[in-house]
Amino acid sequence: MIKTKRINQIKEYVFEHESVSLEELVDYFGVSKNTIRRDVQALVDAGILNKVYGGVTVNHSVLIGFSERRDQNLSKKQEIGRLAAQFVEDGDIIFVDSGTTTLELLPYIQNKQVTVISNNFDFIHQSTAHPSLTIFSTGGMLERKTNSFVGFQSVDFLKKFNINKAFLASTGVTVTNGVTNSSPLETDVKSTVVEKSSEVYLMIDDSKFDKYGITTFCSLSDIDYLITNSVPNENYKQYAAENGITIVTP
Repeated sequence: MIKTKRINQIKEYVFEHESVSLEELVDYFGVSKNTIRRDVQALVDAGILNKVYGGVTVNHSVLIGFSERRDQNLSKKQEIGRLAAQFVEDGDIIFVDSGTTTLELLPYIQNKQVTVISNNFDFIHQSTAHPSLTIFSTGGMLERKTNSFVGFQSVDFLKKFNINKAFLASTGVTVTNGVTNSSPLETDVKSTVVEKSSEVYLMIDDSKFDKYGITTFCSLSDIDYLITNSVPNENYKQYAAENGITIVTP
């Protein structure tokens, strides 16, 4: 493979997964670790990627746009939204996280009598067409790369609420690193929501397993329901059984 072509493919691969290990790149591209290191360094020097321990992550300043991410794995996200919505009941006070997967909850809960607290700008905006939903925005600074509200104002706001069910998104999940995110600005919001919620529902498609972002916002054991589009491997099934996590799949 021509070097320039491979470097571009590495960039596209990391942008799709947001954070990957060097070993994963070696396996995927079938080249030596030294070659991967050199190619990755070229992308780091160009400001496209950031080095993290054992791998690389997308430079937050060039994080792939929200609209582009929404189009990725859309059918999977819609299925996850449908599965998650079955847990939403009239009278619930729920939190809807930032992200493109959680946005897919809306079509399935739009006629329910629910109070929604959210930092997801697109969810808030699209909810205005559905009067049965009572909407609270966390406020704070709008993080344009993720279309989410972040900052201490959001955290302080959330501390005042008692949330029945939180529906969260993630850049990636591993047993060792827990539930992770690629935007450090969102981490405090997500961590606060986990602390304040009676039940935590993690909505991730199958591309997020064994991937990790730059920050961890909770342990995988903090999750009550793991909602995904296909059954995860035995490692996750065993962990879920040992930690009381319900895995929900089609």
